[in-house]
Amino acid sequence: MSFFGFGAGPDIEITLDGEDSRKKAVVRTEGGKQEAYPLYLDGETVSGEVKMNLRKGSKYEHLGVKVELLGQIEVYYDRGNQDCFLTLHRELARPGDLLPNQIFKFEFPNVEKPYETYTGANVKLRYIIRVSISKRLSLIVKEKEFVVQTLAQYPDVNNSIKMEVGIEDCLHIEFEYNRSKYHLKDVIVGKIYFLLVRIKIKHMELAIIKRETTGTGPNTVNENETIAKFEIMDGAPVKGESIPIRVFLSGYDLTPTMRDVNKKFSVRYYLNLVLVDEEERRYFKQQEIILWRKMDRSRKTFQAELQQQYKEMQNPNIQFSSADPSEDALSAENDESNLTNTDETSPITNGKSGLESESSAAIDITDEELVNGAAALQLDDDVEG
Repeated sequence: MSFFGFGAGPDIEITLDGEDSRKKAVVRTEGGKQEAYPLYLDGETVSGEVKMNLRKGSKYEHLGVKVELLGQIEVYYDRGNQDCFLTLHRELARPGDLLPNQIFKFEFPNVEKPYETYTGANVKLRYIIRVSISKRLSLIVKEKEFVVQTLAQYPDVNNSIKMEVGIEDCLHIEFEYNRSKYHLKDVIVGKIYFLLVRIKIKHMELAIIKRETTGTGPNTVNENETIAKFEIMDGAPVKGESIPIRVFLSGYDLTPTMRDVNKKFSVRYYLNLVLVDEEERRYFKQQEIILWRKMDRSRKTFQAELQQQYKEMQNPNIQFSSADPSEDALSAENDESNLTNTDETSPITNGKSGLESESSAAIDITDEELVNGAAALQLDDDVEG
């Protein structure tokens, strides 16, 4: 029995229109489990019905029933302060009595949903339908979650990435990726040229890294996750050797790149190229790539694109094309990312583009140390080791 009304409290059932036939999207929950929710796109109407299940012959007194469509961002370390970037509501019933099996229809037409649903290490963005029944001293709430995905068009400018990096008089390499922006089902195609090899390289790896950033200023929290790692070379390379790269993105749990979402968080992706020498020192270079979501296309079109990329790889004289020829190659001076030393005991100073070592010495790169277009690395004289 309800303490403040007549009869037992209602069991609220929320059903979205076309829910059984609508495409589902699988989302990872906070506990690591995967759940399937109805999928909506930006601009789609969200409609459905709310059914009040009461015991036959009973009634339930209330002070109003309303339905809300909410978009929320929740940072896990500040759960009491949810940020609502989208709030729409409809009044379903004025104060009165609810009757058994009473049904209310609702509709939110052409809803602008600016951000994509996201569940990360420290933050969650979600969309929900919330039904509330008001009482004098209580509130009965029922929520139903759905997923939003944001689609993008092919970028107008999609330059290739080409850069020379190295360690002065020891190692010079040139790496090249066919594009800087990839959709989530795309294929990353690239090459690595060894221009100078005087270090005994044991093997080389390529990793996809997701970096989630929450907070601002001194409260900024960065969380790095390695999505995938590939060994692209085993053994010592020689001067003039070329190593091909081909990475299929469709098999991984990726999201579009998100920048400053409602001034709460960002999600960025990087290609991390790592070289390991025989003394287990690691030299690596990170390059940011942009990921975006596109509508599904036919397999035939996908295969045609892949064949064209393969032909380009077979002919070393063909340069990867870009939408803007004047910006076909990124210079080392315009790239802010550096091959970085991951040895926790060795400080690293950021400079021009260059390979950075995990050796026990600090590395500092200056403008005068750029040799033959490749960024040079030099051991800091002030650091022993």
